This record gives sequence, C-alpha cells and structure tokens, in this order.
Amino acid sequence: MAIQSKILDPLCVTCQEFQHPWTSKCVNATAGILLSATPYCLRVYTIVYAFSLLMRHRVPTLEDLKRTLLGIMQSTAFLVTNAYTFILYNCLIRNLLGRYYFGTVAFVPSFLSSLTAILVERPARRPLLTLYVANVATEALWKMAESRHWVHSISHGQTYIFGASISILLYLYRMGKSNDSIFNILRIFVGREEAGPIAKPEPVSGEQPAPSRRRPTVRFSTVADWVNVYSNLIRGKHSSCRHKTSCCSYAIFGGLRPFLGGVGLQVALKLAMNVKTIAQGRMLWKKQIFNQSTLQLGIFMGSFSFIYKSVSCFLRHCFNRDDAKFAIPAGLIASFTFTLYPDNTVALYVMWKALQILCGIGQEKGIVPRIPNFMLYLYAFFTAVLFHAGIMEAQSLRPNYYKFLQAISGERQVLVTIVQHNRLITYLFCCRLNKFNLSAFDVFGLNTQGQTNEMLKSLKILDKTSLPAYSFAS
Repeated sequence: MAIQSKILDPLCVTCQEFQHPWTSKCVNATAGILLSATPYCLRVYTIVYAFSLLMRHRVPTLEDLKRTLLGIMQSTAFLVTNAYTFILYNCLIRNLLGRYYFGTVAFVPSFLSSLTAILVERPARRPLLTLYVANVATEALWKMAESRHWVHSISHGQTYIFGASISILLYLYRMGKSNDSIFNILRIFVGREEAGPIAKPEPVSGEQPAPSRRRPTVRFSTVADWVNVYSNLIRGKHSSCRHKTSCCSYAIFGGLRPFLGGVGLQVALKLAMNVKTIAQGRMLWKKQIFNQSTLQLGIFMGSFSFIYKSVSCFLRHCFNRDDAKFAIPAGLIASFTFTLYPDNTVALYVMWKALQILCGIGQEKGIVPRIPNFMLYLYAFFTAVLFHAGIMEAQSLRPNYYKFLQAISGERQVLVTIVQHNRLITYLFCCRLNKFNLSAFDVFGLNTQGQTNEMLKSLKILDKTSLPAYSFAS
C-alpha cells in the first residue's frame, strides 16, 4: 500500500537531473538521441529486410530492391522516432507540469512517443510490431504484479497458456476460418492433411447412402472394440482420414520430420551465434552442439506432431467421422510436450495470436465492436509499459529487451556531479536510458536505482567513455 499511496505524489526533479545531466538544453539531448540511435536502427533493419529478401528463395528484381530499400528507411525512421521523441515528450511534459509524477516519468511520454512513431511505420507492419511488444509487455506486467504480491506464478503456467491457445488455433485451422501466417507454422507441425474446412460426404444425386456401408460407432463395451480400433490404427486408416498411408505410419513419420527440422534449426542457430568462435578455431563442439539442449526443440516439435496426429486419428476411428472439434482434445493432450521446451515467448506469442484471430472473427460477426485505430493505441500502451519497466522497474523486463533499449539510446557512460538538496551527488550514467538519475524515484517504493544496478550487473554492461554519443554537452 505504501507504493500506491505515493503514486500521486509530485517529485521536484528537473529533466536535466533525470535524463540529460551532460547538457542543460533539452533540444541538445533530443538531437543527441536522434543521431546516436540512427546507425543502430539502420543496421538492425538492414539485417531484417535482407534476411526477408533471402527467404523468398529467388533472385530479387530491381523493384524488389527498391521496395526493400524504402522499407529499411521507413522502418529505421519509425524506430528512431520512438527513441528521440521519448526524450522530447518527457522534457516537454516536465516543463509544462513543473514536476514529475509517477506516470509522467516514463509511461505517459513513452505512450505519446510510441503513438507518434507507429504512424511513421508501414501499416502492414503495425500488427506484427504490436504483437511483439504485447508479448514482451505481458511478461513485464506479470512480473510487476508478482513483485507487488498481487499474483503468484504456478508451476508449468506457460504450458497451460500454450495448450489453451494452440487448441483454439488448431480448431480454427481445421475449420478453415483464417489465412493468418500462424497457420503456415501450424502446417509444419500437423500437416496439410489436417487443414480445414472438413468436407461432409454427400450422397450421389437420386440415391441415398446405404446404412450397411457405414461402420457403427465404437462403444468400447468389449475387448473386441479396443482390438478393432487398434488394428485399424496399425494396419489401415479411417475413411475420413485424408492421409494416404496408415494412421500408424502417418503419425510416426509426421513426428519424425518436425523432430529433424527442430534439431536442424537449433544447430543452425548455435552455429550462427558462434561464427566468430568457429572462425578462431576455439569452438567447443561437444559443449555447444553435441548436448541435450540441441535436441530439446526437435523433441518437442516431433512429440507434439506425433501425439496430435495419433489422437486425431484415434478419435476419427472412435466416432466413425471427422470433426473440427477433435482438434481441441488432440491439441490439449499434445501440448503437454511443451514441458520439454518451456518458453514464455512462444507461449505468449501463441496466446496473443489466438486472441488477435478471435477478435477479427468476432468483429466480422458483429460480436466485437470495431474501434478506430485500436492497433495503434494498443502498440503505444504496451510500448509505454516496456519503457516504464526499463526505467522504473528494470528487473521486470526481459534482459534482452533491456539491452535493446540501451542500444537505441546511445551506449556511453558519463560521470556527472550535481548539487541537489544542498548535497553534492555523483551519478554514473552508463547510457542515456539505462542509467538516468533514478535514485530520486526511489521515493515511490520500487527500489528503482537498485533494480537498475542489479540488471546492469547481471548483463555485465560497462562503458568507459566519458560522454554519451553525440552528447552536445553544455
């Protein structure tokens, strides 16, 4: 309750003391962030767009190269805008209000800067960016709530989230309701044979289907029923199964391909991350490649596919028909393999994808209202959460995203001595974003400076240069 009671309290700290102690002019700080963020953002999006171009598996035309170049420039402008306008809005709000409040330290200026930046980005990329920041911000919000003892984590919680979400997506996949890119990924796991919509057998014109040709639904009242289902699964397939081979080989070989693909992907990622070490001949192959962690992704992918296909075929044999609803129990049972490769990022990505698609279907049916520019506001909100966490509650943020925030803010260090409340205080600013004068905000009861110091220590972030990049010190 101590934290909540202090949220509305004002804090008389100037924007210079907080975020740009190397210069007394807000415009210099804003310009410095713009210049220091541009090279990094340009490098990031050059790699992203180049990789996207290579994934097309064809020689790019002149038009493709032109479109890629324009995309790099526009996306770079988007990310740079998100960085420098944060300083701009932060200083502007502080000067207008005359002091800082809990919400105006990071959340409000970041919301405004993110809303400004997303308007610069291409509309086609906005949903993808929103999905990404929603993923990271959800985890940050949970950790914030957990630190306040509002919620408590449960064992294998990410598996439950993944299971519920993937079952919904698989059901929609079998219904043939969406053409979202997520279904291209699901096709790797469950195959094209499980795609919807499911065609219902229609009788020939003028004729009625002979009841004698249809096998009765298995009741499992005798041992013979179990033996019959088992023999059909091993030696043959049900008439409603779309695969050409027996159900047994369909499930086994269907799981083998994702297993090999997962292992190959894991090896490729490890090799890519250790290119420098390999070139220097210092690669510890047994430790880095030939270990159990290399198999985890492949085992999860292969086991998920095998179990999903096995349960789906089993249900078709049991009920003597095919049904999109079979994807729900099959997906729930198969999702237990997620314990072999638990990953919060994957679980939250699948959850947000399911919510996005369900929301789109609800809007088409008139169940969910359409809110103009809702995606823009959602992106701004979640990005504001991330900036708030990065500044006020650093240990609630994913370490890799914290490093990303530093990279776009100019990774330099500055030693500044200022007079505050008649005391001589020395602050060490490792970069413009991660080492602001945060000790003043400890009054909110979040141990802001302590959390930041712990994050810096865990990430081993250290820069010995005297001033931030493009400091324009004055």
